[in-house]
Formats: sequence, structure tokens, C-alpha cells
Amino acid sequence: MNYLETYESLYHKLPDGEVFCPYRISPLGAHIDHQYGKIHGLAIDKGIHIAYSAKKNGVIELCSLNFPKRAQFHIRSIEQEKVGDWADHLRGATLMLSEKHTLSVGMSAVIEGELPIGGLSSSAAVIIAFLVALCRVNHIQLEPMELILMAKAAENKYVGVNCGKLDQSCEVLCRENRLLYLDTRDDQYRLIDTNPAMKPYKIGIFFSGLERSLKNSKYNLRQDECKAAAYALMSYAGMDYDTFANTRLRDVPLEVFEAYKDRLPESFRKRAEHYYSEFQRVEEGTTAWEDGDIGRYGELVFESGWSSIHNYECGCDELIRLYEILRETDGVYGARFSGAGFKGCCMALIDPEKAERIERTVTDAYLRAFPGLSGKYEAHVCESEDGVKLV
Repeated sequence: MNYLETYESLYHKLPDGEVFCPYRISPLGAHIDHQYGKIHGLAIDKGIHIAYSAKKNGVIELCSLNFPKRAQFHIRSIEQEKVGDWADHLRGATLMLSEKHTLSVGMSAVIEGELPIGGLSSSAAVIIAFLVALCRVNHIQLEPMELILMAKAAENKYVGVNCGKLDQSCEVLCRENRLLYLDTRDDQYRLIDTNPAMKPYKIGIFFSGLERSLKNSKYNLRQDECKAAAYALMSYAGMDYDTFANTRLRDVPLEVFEAYKDRLPESFRKRAEHYYSEFQRVEEGTTAWEDGDIGRYGELVFESGWSSIHNYECGCDELIRLYEILRETDGVYGARFSGAGFKGCCMALIDPEKAERIERTVTDAYLRAFPGLSGKYEAHVCESEDGVKLV
């Protein structure tokens, strides 16, 4: 049964409403949003669905078709420490919302994610969809940036993942066939129309068959390494600096990095090298997209993938091989890891006319390399989509 059928089966009625929040890809801007870099984003036509109804007693009842066990809590008595189950993201979201607005109504909800977990920011998508539904039953209207920052706070402050705002921004602000260009330092953004002269494209999603968890990866460590590089560079250059927590590579001019990079420990230097090169790729990619040059744009995406492996040093054997296969496959404009790059999936911009051949070629090559992942690996071809919406 899907989420709607499950809701009717559990509650013997139709839900009051539905919310859809798309998953996202970020073709360029990998791993630099937490350093206040610039990013590109596209939402895709697969994501999180929630069917919900108001509960006047303030209780929130949640059922997920992707996780075992139902969750239940009251809007005014949420555990201050995370419980350790899948619903922690939504407890955190409720807590963040209650700090800004008075909540009086709970809800019953059934949640379904359309694709496997890993690399498409399903955690941000489920938080955003949940917040939109909870706001709806409590007659609260959030501005887009309020919604983005509240969803981010739920992960940062409650779940314990030090994510930036890339995921949430894409899933709220993106629009079909338009590329999101966002500066995460000041939240200024624009939506870039697809040039009519651009060759057509679709979005390929290739799951490695390995699920990832940011809580158990080196995701938070990589952020600390970036901050440490920034802190050291500012000190070497005699720049004024704030606390470690408030230091970002965006605060350090490129010329300072070039002047002092050889003093950095190798790991710090590599993280900073990725940041500065990725920042430049976003700028070059913006021009390429505006010009309708998807060939050049795709080359930049491949370069981003290379830097993620060699400078940011993320990825596992499976993801790295998947990236290499995509790079070797005709009809793939560009590809890289999607998300943090610790297990999960690769995304690719592909020629629609070659989509079936690409899917077959990549699948055959990947499963030859990792036959044990047969039945777990998946490939999907998607379109771009609008951000979160009531259905």
C-alpha cells in the first residue's frame, strides 16, 4: 500500500491534506555551503509524501512506510534529547517550530519516501514536508527562508548533523526547469532559466546500494577541517578572526590561501583547495548554464566529482567506481556524488535520447564490479520539479 492507502487503512478516513517535498541534487557547490559558499540546485520529481489530518489533543502520530515502528509524541512535551529513532528529525522540527510559534494542534500522518535513502537529502525533505503540514493544521504561515532555517536548525541543534542550508534551500526554492543559484552567506538567490539553445537533459540517479548516515560518517569532521584551515590562514595573514565556531573559508580571500597554503597540514590544505576550486566552478557553471552550454557545465560537474574524491576525500570504493563508470559512459554530460558523498548515490545530467542505454551500461558495469549489491543497486531517470507544495 502507498501512503494514502495506508492512511485510510489506519484511520478509516481520507486525510485532511497532503504535502510533497522533492528530493534535490546540487550539480555544483559540493561540500561548500557550510563554509558559506555558493551553490547550484535542482529539485527532482521524486520525494517525500505526507498525508495528514489535524488532532485537536496536541498528539502527533507518525507512521513511515520506510521505517519500522510508529512514533508518537505531544507537541508540548518533546524530549529535549534525541530518542535515537527515525522520528528524531520530526521531534526536532516540532521543537524548533514551537520556539517561534504557539502550537495547539497535533496531527496524524503517514510518510512515504519514493527513493532509497542516501544522497538526495531525504532527511531535509521529510522535515520540510512535516513542517508544512504541522504549520497548516496550526494556521501558521512561514516565509520560505523561515522554513529553510527552521528545518536546518532541527538537524543542527536536535539531530546533531552540522549541515549547511543547501538541501533545505533547494527543496523550498527550486522551480521546474530553472537552476537555483544561491549564495549561502547572505541567502541571496536567483533562478536561472534554461537557455532555449541548451541540449535537452534529464537527471539520472544511481544508488550504490549502500545506505549512509551522516551521524556515523566523517561529515562533521570535514567541516571542522575546513574551519581549521580558515582559522590557520587568517592567523598566518594577521587577519582578525572570530571564534572557531564562527569561522568559515568564505572569510578568507583566495590570495591569502595561495600565500599561506603550504603552511597548512595536508588534510587542511586539501579541504581548502576543494572549497576555492568548487567556488570557481559554481561561477563558471553559472555562465555555462546561462549560455546553454551543457557540455561545459557537465565538464565542471565531473571536475567537482574528482575534487570531492581527491581533495575533500569523501566517497567509498563503490561510489568512486560508480562515478568512474558514469564518467566513461557516452551520453553522460556530467556526474558526481550526490549529498555528502559517504555511501549514498551519484547524480548525473544525461542525454534523454541515450537514457536507456546509459542506465543499462552503468548497471552492467557496476554490478560486474560489485555483484553482491545486485538487488540493492537502483537507477532512476528523473525530471526537474518545483519545491515543496501542498497537493
